[in-house]
Amino acid sequence: MRMILVTALLLAAPLPALTPALAREKSTPVDAARPAYMDWAFDKSDVPLDPDFRFGRLANGMRYVIRHNATPAGTAVVRMEVAAGSLDEHDHEQGFAHFVEHMAFNGSKRVPEGQMIPLLERDGLAFGADTNASTSFERTVYKLDLPRTDARLLDTALMLMRETASELTISQAAIERERGVVLSEMRDRNTFALRNTINSTRFFYPGARYASRFPIGTSATLAAADATNLRAFYEREYVPAHVTLVIVGDFDAAAVEAGIVRHFGDWQPAAAEPQPDAGPVDRKDRGRTGIWIDPALSERLTIQRNGPWLDEPDTIAQRQENLLRSIGYAVVNRRLQRLSRSPQPPFRGAGFGTGDVFETARSSRLIIDSVDGKWSGGLAAAAREYRRALAHGFSEGEVAEQIAQLRTSLVNAAASANTRSNAVLAGIALALIDDRIVPSTPASALERFEAFAPRITAKAVHAAVKREAVKLDKPLIRFEGRRAPEGGEAALRTAWQRAMRGPVPREADQVAAHFAYGDFGAAGTVVSDRRDPVLGIRQLRFANGVMLNLKQTELEKDRVRVSLSIDGGDMLDTRENPLATDMVGWLEKGGLGKHSRDDLDTIMAGHSLGFGLSSDTASFGAQAATTPRDLELQLQLLSALITDPGYRLEGEVQYRQQVNNTFAQLRATPSSALGADLGRILSDDDPRFSLQPVEAYRHLTFAKLRESITDRLSHGAIELGLVGDFDEDKAIAFVAATFGALPPREAAFRSYDQQPPRTFTSDRSPRVVRHTGPADQALLRLTWPTRDDADPLDALRLQMLERVVRIELTDSLREALGKAYSPSAGSSLSHYWKGYGTFAISASIDVADVPASREAIAKVLRELRAAPVSDDVLQRARAPLIEAYQNALKGNAGWLSLVDRAQRQPDQIERFSKARDRLTTITSAEVQAMAQRYLDPARGLEVLALPEGVDVPQK
Repeated sequence: MRMILVTALLLAAPLPALTPALAREKSTPVDAARPAYMDWAFDKSDVPLDPDFRFGRLANGMRYVIRHNATPAGTAVVRMEVAAGSLDEHDHEQGFAHFVEHMAFNGSKRVPEGQMIPLLERDGLAFGADTNASTSFERTVYKLDLPRTDARLLDTALMLMRETASELTISQAAIERERGVVLSEMRDRNTFALRNTINSTRFFYPGARYASRFPIGTSATLAAADATNLRAFYEREYVPAHVTLVIVGDFDAAAVEAGIVRHFGDWQPAAAEPQPDAGPVDRKDRGRTGIWIDPALSERLTIQRNGPWLDEPDTIAQRQENLLRSIGYAVVNRRLQRLSRSPQPPFRGAGFGTGDVFETARSSRLIIDSVDGKWSGGLAAAAREYRRALAHGFSEGEVAEQIAQLRTSLVNAAASANTRSNAVLAGIALALIDDRIVPSTPASALERFEAFAPRITAKAVHAAVKREAVKLDKPLIRFEGRRAPEGGEAALRTAWQRAMRGPVPREADQVAAHFAYGDFGAAGTVVSDRRDPVLGIRQLRFANGVMLNLKQTELEKDRVRVSLSIDGGDMLDTRENPLATDMVGWLEKGGLGKHSRDDLDTIMAGHSLGFGLSSDTASFGAQAATTPRDLELQLQLLSALITDPGYRLEGEVQYRQQVNNTFAQLRATPSSALGADLGRILSDDDPRFSLQPVEAYRHLTFAKLRESITDRLSHGAIELGLVGDFDEDKAIAFVAATFGALPPREAAFRSYDQQPPRTFTSDRSPRVVRHTGPADQALLRLTWPTRDDADPLDALRLQMLERVVRIELTDSLREALGKAYSPSAGSSLSHYWKGYGTFAISASIDVADVPASREAIAKVLRELRAAPVSDDVLQRARAPLIEAYQNALKGNAGWLSLVDRAQRQPDQIERFSKARDRLTTITSAEVQAMAQRYLDPARGLEVLALPEGVDVPQK
């Protein structure tokens, strides 16, 4: 909650007088007996309320928040939050809140079992992407993302939310079918990370209710769930006073409000039980030490003390206090980050902060992530910075760096306030419900910040941190890792005590440099300038060969998205040198020739910039989000990265650290084990697509990377894309002075035809890979070779086949058999590897269910090949795709996907513009033909991930 409070200060606040009909609650008088947490936080706050939200409460106690918003245009989001989570469960009900969430999709009075998802799919909502729900300790949230806002779809959404709120049938037959799905989810989530989290929670908060209320529940309680006890939980917790409906989108707010009243107004009120406290947490708990060992865990030490929860309602004064605290913690963590970036870092990473444990306690903790076996040095270094901060505070320069970052975020938020997305605004509304954060306007937040800024001094920041942080005296110490520390718990405690002794000098002042890359030579000249007639994308070429594509939009005010593509990428990997480009993603860690990566953070404080390079199939790329004010600097920074990369040792060190962790976790889960071996299996051990031995990665250096990529960075074709709120003439001038000023480049991206082709193995014998996770976890994957993406109609037909297969698998494996939580299907067609593409089906299942799942998948495929699917299934597959294409260019991200390659792949513009119409013409017979051509069950390559030591289930 504390971090949310700080964020709310930065992203919200006051303004004009409220319009009572729109901003304040329209309902019956407040019930004096109503618990305080059900009141609106703004009623007792001096934080000015954003007048564009409409708040209301029905006579039955249900609350709602409505806001008109047109980003993206013609769409809406619906969120229904029920203040019922796993904390509300009795001992015998563990997992029931989550189970009820599942039952919301399994029948109600107006929607028969199994029909909610199909109903929404017919209207263009994809299951998972647009239709979902989640359960946490405190709440359950139901989510619909509406691709349109016509009256009929809005009414359907309200009807479904009302059905979920009070009309679920919860039949015993449906429970029996869904139980397998819930248990599958439990099985899938049983990972080393979750087991570690549970142990950590129980170590730091022994006896706390929430430590024994993880939302998934227990096998025993889930097995005992039936129509009687699930309904008892549902009727007790799903009452009007526990429910808040949030709807944000491009609609008439008054009409939506009338719809809420129409659908929910007759819901009868019922007693609302208060949520049990998440604790208790003993603030005197001290001096305990714990060790948790798992072969997949990297080394981490957590030093923690708990204190009382600070009841701090959302007020302007409290936001100012939170702001001071956040700056102090940020300075400490900036110091720790600087240490982690040194050529000989004492730890991989570290952090210090304080946060709320629900509304029952607060915890201050120092976390140190170290290289295996190096925990002692990491602890000493991190403890020294913790002590230095509390003893001596911070310098004005350090505070100024954080102020610059905060001011920029506020300026950016105010400038872009009118084009915030539906999802962002819904999140702000939910923060009012969940954390009692008053929604306010970004403009007033900036106003308040500037008024308060003169009082943000190093002394004030230091005092605020000391007021909140719980001193780490005789702390709780927990070690997690692959091997127990030498000397065990006693050694950990002794090391901490030693680290807390002796003097600590003040932090040395950091001297800020100036950015050294403003001059790239004489500005380039434009030799070609045209505008695409279909989508209006402006396409320019400079005399040095650099290509530039521009699309000015007002979809995101004060935002500019930048893409950079340079010829090369993974095509530089060869069978002799398959890891030539593996370190490209870590190039930015090495900084620039004249500035370290850490120096750049200080130099660029107060600017909105992206920095880094990635390696794609046939190009090196970068994407960044900036502002019109920082666009010139953004282009200078990217130009510097490709002309003078630093290749500093600290980047190599960080790369090797992640290599060691990656390989240590490689077999820890079915998915990671499958991912490790799949490329090798599909490619017949082609080293370009196969994981190499760990030593091959450990021996990579920046010197080798420089040798591999310098030619492409220096001479490879370049294509830049800019999308957003910018002046075209200024943008062209900025590019002319940076990329346009570079020495001549190759005129076109290479075809790389000389590379040996990418092939799909002809050996279709089943393969087994092994993982070290739980003995009941299996992952079944079937893969077929298909084709490349040269034919736009075939690409769409395969995309439709993917959607159809996904629907049929969900209906069979998940809904009918209860064997898999989330079966999936995917079509992947290569643009660069001619003739290469794959279609894959995967299902995470119980080892005992492998034979039945195999047969279920085979049955789906046989039926798809034998006869065309029904018109209804075709509509369920097609509608979400059509809506996705219809809405793709309502955001800058969609535009950038076309703008970034408008010159090297000009056909993509035509393909996109025709895709929607082409989709409407695809028939079920064409989908069947794709299944017949590619998805022969006998020709699919099965790869099965099984636990070590478990026999392979027979077909």
